[in-house]
Amino acid sequence: MASDYMDKLPGISRHPTGSAEIGSQDWWSGIEEAGTPVCVEHPDAPESVTLHFLWRDPHGLAAQSPIVAVYLDINCVTDHHSFSPQSLNRVVNTDVWHWQCRLDADWRGSYCYLAITRDQLPPSPDADPLRRQAQQRAWWRSLLPHKRADPLNLAGPKLGSWREQLSAIHLKAAPAQTAWQALDNGPASQGLAKLAQGKRQLFTWHSAILGTERPVWLYEPQGGIDAQAPQQRPLVLLLDGEVWAQSMPIFSALDHETRQGLPAAVYVLIDSLGPQNRARELPCHAPFWLAVQQELMPQIHRLAPHSRLPQKTLLVGQSYGGLSALFAGLHWPQRFGCVLSQSGSFWWPHAAALSHPAASPTAAGNIPRRGWLTEQLAERRLPESRIRIFMEAGSRETAIRSANQELYHTLKQAGHEVTYRVYKGGHDKLCWRGGLLQGLRHFLAQDVF
Repeated sequence: MASDYMDKLPGISRHPTGSAEIGSQDWWSGIEEAGTPVCVEHPDAPESVTLHFLWRDPHGLAAQSPIVAVYLDINCVTDHHSFSPQSLNRVVNTDVWHWQCRLDADWRGSYCYLAITRDQLPPSPDADPLRRQAQQRAWWRSLLPHKRADPLNLAGPKLGSWREQLSAIHLKAAPAQTAWQALDNGPASQGLAKLAQGKRQLFTWHSAILGTERPVWLYEPQGGIDAQAPQQRPLVLLLDGEVWAQSMPIFSALDHETRQGLPAAVYVLIDSLGPQNRARELPCHAPFWLAVQQELMPQIHRLAPHSRLPQKTLLVGQSYGGLSALFAGLHWPQRFGCVLSQSGSFWWPHAAALSHPAASPTAAGNIPRRGWLTEQLAERRLPESRIRIFMEAGSRETAIRSANQELYHTLKQAGHEVTYRVYKGGHDKLCWRGGLLQGLRHFLAQDVF
């Protein structure tokens, strides 16, 4: 009986739907008003909460519906690297699909649903481990066009890094992200420029070195342009610029931070030209950074004068971008004196380490213990330098956190000035956006320059 199942959903049977029968229109009206996921607090354990995820089958009961699974992809909470990713469970004799989990009360992250029909179920796994891994990855990627945001999430859908629709969870105790409220509270259609109040320029970078052309966004926040002489302003280069210009526009947040006292700066957002080009250019690729220095930076200086001092030049990147930014800072310290790396992919190029983050060469099939950049640094193969670095990684990024922790100690031993922290969350731009602004404050504070 559906009513019997309600007893297994603590907090939902009495809140927000009262005594309404689960799956009834009154019950769904209560869920829609409360929004999902439904968060249940635990007075006896305030450090965590239970989240109830609910999805309504548009086809109704199971007998009329082609849906056989509703995969729930929560960033770094559920695991989609398998042939049986987490699915919600259908409540018998209803149109309700449900799943619950317990998370730290200060967690923040994104999620989406994938409603699956029988012909989209995973194939029989290959016996060979390597072929099975490739098979699983290909199967999961085939489902990505079916990703959907949670229609019952009151915040509405947001765009992911590759333009897919996601939903956001900001638990009550999560660190405040005040600067992003204008974007969060506005409709998704506001997009790129409607919230930006500073000076924004969009131009095309034609690179002879790389044989590419790409959009680059140049931004000077409102109220900061006259704060100091233009040629003294810091320069901030953000990799994966399309993320910070389009799917998670940073411009209003930069305006907010500048009004709050962040020094005037010139911000440059460099497009990565899609996943394949990104995977080629960002992981420790010297030609990319030579092109940035020889072609792009002179063009930027003509459009927006700024300081050319290394201590006033900040590189910002996430994942592959974090790896790339630190690679550039360590190889060209005379030009890039500050690096903000978020969830840097310092396991590179040893992808197997993602499945064996603490593995030793003998314990995991001869998997190297260190990433290439950490090894180069430890063996003193990089230019002598002392740059300033702000690093962070998520508490749920097991392999990446391990790689970042080891690199942090190696950087300290090499004499670099490093700040490192672990935030509650995963490999998620909802977390990165808060750390990005904290990193800007760390580097751009007036007393630094």
